[in-house]
This record gives sequence, structure tokens and C-alpha cells, in this order.
Amino acid sequence: MARDTLPATEERQRDADRSQLMILAAARDEFAEFGLGGARVDRIAERAGLNKRLIYYYFEDKERLFGAVLEQAYRDIREQERGLRLLDLPPVDAVRRLVEFTWNYYLEHPEFLTLLNSANLHKGRHLQGSERARELNSPLVETLAGIVERGRQEGTFRGGVDPVQLYVSIAGLSYFYLSNTHTLSAIFGRDLMTPKARNERLSHMTEVILGYLLAG
Repeated sequence: MARDTLPATEERQRDADRSQLMILAAARDEFAEFGLGGARVDRIAERAGLNKRLIYYYFEDKERLFGAVLEQAYRDIREQERGLRLLDLPPVDAVRRLVEFTWNYYLEHPEFLTLLNSANLHKGRHLQGSERARELNSPLVETLAGIVERGRQEGTFRGGVDPVQLYVSIAGLSYFYLSNTHTLSAIFGRDLMTPKARNERLSHMTEVILGYLLAG
């Protein structure tokens, strides 16, 4: 009897996990399109193809669901960053790869930027109490700190580099450009999203970051 109960329990857990992932994916798209204020639980349920009651069962309310979506968004990008195996690369190559990855990830996942815009509009309160969000981001900072320190020891990088400030600069150089591309294109009379412009931007960002890091 116990042997029959265990597989049934595991199957129910798998169903619950699948349902939550479906809700999070649907909510991500809803929040990215309409923001927190404009998002509707009814539409999220429709997008997920699930009963609205399940959303309230798993996530309680729209505010907590938004927080869970933000955590999942960070989980997704951090998982892909781990796949870069940055610690296996020479320091310069590791930093170059991280800049390239960040740029390309933002290009391929515009919903990530939109979610961050919405979160910041609400002063980051949905992440302030999130231990999970901090746990997800800490390994990246530790990895970057290790890369910078190895580069310093080898004489490639200068000393005194704060890995958090460094990552904020890497992310910010991509984030600002892509979040403001429409206004920047209008102001400067240039299409900043042509393939040529995107390649120029990536090259510029890489040179800026490495120019800061490289020892004189």
C-alpha cells in the first residue's frame, strides 16, 4: 500500500510543479505587457490555461505572484550564466564573455527588462524581503570577484575593483541602451537597433569594461 501511495504523491507534486511553472510563465508575459498595475489575474489564468483559484492557492495574491515572477526571472538568467563556466576561462576572456552574454540575453529577453522597469517603478519592494533573490544573485558576485582577483594576481587587472559595482556597470551599459533605444534613436536621429549599431554597441561596452579593468 505504501509503495502505491509514494508514486501517486510524487505525481501530484510533479503536477503542482508544472502548474506553478505554467502560472509563472503566463504571469511573466502578462506583467511584461501590462505592468503590475495593469495585469489581471483572469488573463493570467487564461494564458496559463488553468483555473484562477490555482493562482490564489499557490501564490495568494497578485503582489506575491509578481514577486515570484521576479525571482523566477533572476533564476533563469543566473542559470544560463552558470552555463558559461566563466571560472574556466582566462580573466579577460571571462569578462568579455559575461559582457557578451548579458547584452545578448537582454536582446533575446526584452520581457526581463520590462519586468525590471516595473519592479523599479514600485521601488523594488517585491524583492526587498526576498532571501531567494539574494541567494540567486550571490554566486554571480562571488564568481566575478574570483575572476577579478585572479586577474589581479596575474597582473592583468588592476586592484581595488568592487565586483558588485563592476556587474552593475556591465548590466547598466546594456540595460540603459536597450530600455531607452526608442528615445535615443529619436534624439540622435539614428536607428540604434540595426545589426551594425548593435555590434558597435557590444564592441564599445566590451572596450569600456576592459579598459577599466586592465592594469596600466
